Amino acid sequence: MDKTETQHTKKPPYGIIAILMAGAFVAILNSTLLNIALPSIMKDFGISESTGQWLVTGYMLVNGIMIPTTAFLIQKYSIRRLFITAMSLFTLGTIVAGFSGNFPTMLASRMVQASGSAIMMPVLMNFLLTSFPVEKRGSAMGVFGLVMVFAPAIGPTLSGYVVEHYDWQTLFHIVAPIAAIVLLFAIFKLKDKKEKIDITIDKLSVLLSSLGFGGLLYGFSSAGDKGWDSFHVYGPLIVGVISLVLFIMRQLKLPSPMLEFRIFKYPLFTLSAAISVVVNIAMFSGMLLMPLYIQTIRGISPLDSGLLLLPGAIIMGIMSPITGKLFDKYGARVLAVIGLIITAGTTYAFSKLTMTTEYSTLMIIYAVRMFGMSMIMMPVMTNGLNQVPQRLNPHGTAMNNTLSQVSGAIGSAILITIMSNRTETHAKEIAADAMKSMSNATTQPTADAIAAAKEQIAMKAMLEGINDAFLISVGVVIIALILSFFMKRAVPAEDLISKNTNAKHAPSANKLAENN
Repeated sequence: MDKTETQHTKKPPYGIIAILMAGAFVAILNSTLLNIALPSIMKDFGISESTGQWLVTGYMLVNGIMIPTTAFLIQKYSIRRLFITAMSLFTLGTIVAGFSGNFPTMLASRMVQASGSAIMMPVLMNFLLTSFPVEKRGSAMGVFGLVMVFAPAIGPTLSGYVVEHYDWQTLFHIVAPIAAIVLLFAIFKLKDKKEKIDITIDKLSVLLSSLGFGGLLYGFSSAGDKGWDSFHVYGPLIVGVISLVLFIMRQLKLPSPMLEFRIFKYPLFTLSAAISVVVNIAMFSGMLLMPLYIQTIRGISPLDSGLLLLPGAIIMGIMSPITGKLFDKYGARVLAVIGLIITAGTTYAFSKLTMTTEYSTLMIIYAVRMFGMSMIMMPVMTNGLNQVPQRLNPHGTAMNNTLSQVSGAIGSAILITIMSNRTETHAKEIAADAMKSMSNATTQPTADAIAAAKEQIAMKAMLEGINDAFLISVGVVIIALILSFFMKRAVPAEDLISKNTNAKHAPSANKLAENN
């Protein structure tokens, strides 16, 4: 019996898993709490929307830079050391953020938070993969999925309530003591042992990775606000692409790469990564466009906006462990196909929004959409990781989390751009029709009537732009649906990377024969 089999015959360390999941839950919850609170923060600090957006963009950039390094960190250090460091950084950042008296302090504290948060998710995913055998990983990852989707889903509801009744600092004052308690549990309860591994990180790889992923994330996340013709968009994108190409080339040459790109030699991992990227882009249509429609066009309050999304969050939370068990029994393909069909149908329903769509209708469609999505992300991701040898699990989890960050930024940029361009087109069309109607009118409209008409045109044009963006999302979901038909149940493959590396250095058969 090898070391892996011995590990899997033991009872999984549920106590350690509970602590890691509590930390991940608080970290993910925190990442979505700020979205609804941003207007209040901007007002208090007297800053513009583009400046305030850095509280979200900066958090995402630090995540994008840190996550690729986690494969190295997981191999080098113990779970205990990594998690306590991550939780300490996150707790410190949260406390400072709650008492920030100016924007620079607030931004710095958010980045400290992000540096801790970025380490937690890959550490938790890797620990689950090594703690459970392949046939039971679905259930374990299903519970992880509950944390991953439930925390960000309830964030807007909690944030909406707090912002409506208290000041925005209360959000951080709520999270800080919870984070501190999780940190104390980690200090006294985490007892994993790890043999010392003498590996060092390649400094040039860290620099290229930071410029590559950081450039892409910054460029795409700025596109919606500044436009594609802005140097702030195409400049970072050019630097990002060049740095990323150099980073990948360097990783393929290093004997111990920071991030192993040869992991894509495992076909089911590559397929799952492609599906996850496409689904992630589509998922952002709901996360970005729905709040715009609900709050900007319909004028629904932040609390009611959060409550509208809550049933979907609850359904997704309930479904995640169930989906995990179904994955263990039936595999990923059947779940992904059903989930993507439901997601495509509900996304299409969102492309038919009107100025008078019922609140209850929106709630039901969103809840059904979340039901469909609960069948996709975790089963697809777990199936891909199941084919990867255990030695490469840290690289698999780091790669998945990195792709999630980048595809999220790309999805946001594409959808906001589509919405903006289509809004502009529709505004011209609606304005032209309105001008014809006015010219045919017997009486000249008053200044108030013209102002009201302009506002109505702007809202209707934005609504049509949102509908068009949702329609594009349907096409994106259909691409993922087609890809999902090629999935099959994964079993751990032999270590192709070690085999190929050894083959390069091994003498040929003829050479051996000559020597003999």
